[in-house]
Amino acid sequence: MHSVDLASGPVEYHESGRTGPTLVFLPGVFVGATVWRHVIADLRADHRCIAVEMPLGAHRVPMNADADLSSRGLLEETLIVLTSEFGRRIFPCKGCVSTAMPLCHWPCSCYPNPALGQTGDWMNELYPRWVAAHGVVVVTPVHWYMVTSPLKLMMDRLVCADGGNPDVSSTHGKKAAEAKDLELAGWDYPQHLAGRVYGMVVHGDVAGIEGSRRALSDWMDWMGLVDAGATARIDRFIGYYGPYATSHEALDRDLGLQAEARNVGRAVAHAVRELRAGRLRQVQPDLERPRMK
Repeated sequence: MHSVDLASGPVEYHESGRTGPTLVFLPGVFVGATVWRHVIADLRADHRCIAVEMPLGAHRVPMNADADLSSRGLLEETLIVLTSEFGRRIFPCKGCVSTAMPLCHWPCSCYPNPALGQTGDWMNELYPRWVAAHGVVVVTPVHWYMVTSPLKLMMDRLVCADGGNPDVSSTHGKKAAEAKDLELAGWDYPQHLAGRVYGMVVHGDVAGIEGSRRALSDWMDWMGLVDAGATARIDRFIGYYGPYATSHEALDRDLGLQAEARNVGRAVAHAVRELRAGRLRQVQPDLERPRMK
């Protein structure tokens, strides 16, 4: 049994399985999360299963006296639990590509490394999600003029998506000399995620949003992804130079930003439909790249 402390009090949850897609199980009124135990037993071999003890009458630990247990309050608590990735970790990129591009495998083969305690790398789950996706929306705050550290870790580990070697056996693991020979013999730097649609919402309080949005756009353009148009790439301030203590209220009042964020999702969804129907065309003609790297 695990527990996470939310503003309205502690919420307990059960977790089992560490690989594959994440499944979240929510019980009903006066029912504990163990009601899902038989279903989870059949799924945990290839799924990460989280069963939440919702504060609906069968929870063991009481919520705070002022907890909002209305439908809206429970929805907010559920969203917090669903959007939190407790105990997830992305290990840093080791920079194999700086030796030779074919030494950087797609997907990354640097982890796990049990001898150094480097196990449970979240990228093992995120790589298949990127491959399966037709469209991606990145939402991030700005931390010191940059994207957040977890997002940057993922970006670094996706270097293998832009030119990475899909055949681990071709370098017999991590033999640098063989990787160099492959690159010098003529490497085509395959773009493994090219053609997917993207959008983004970058937000901050006083500075850094425009630079971060441009950096994210450049990163995904470089990998061959296709932006869903100007309405799908926005950077906005929330509570400009206002107190941090009232930033959530400032967001609640900013109905324009909320509408713009929804439009980002709509634009990406529309572009994905056009992509899957074969109607999406980039403005640029399909020219041969003079520089493959």
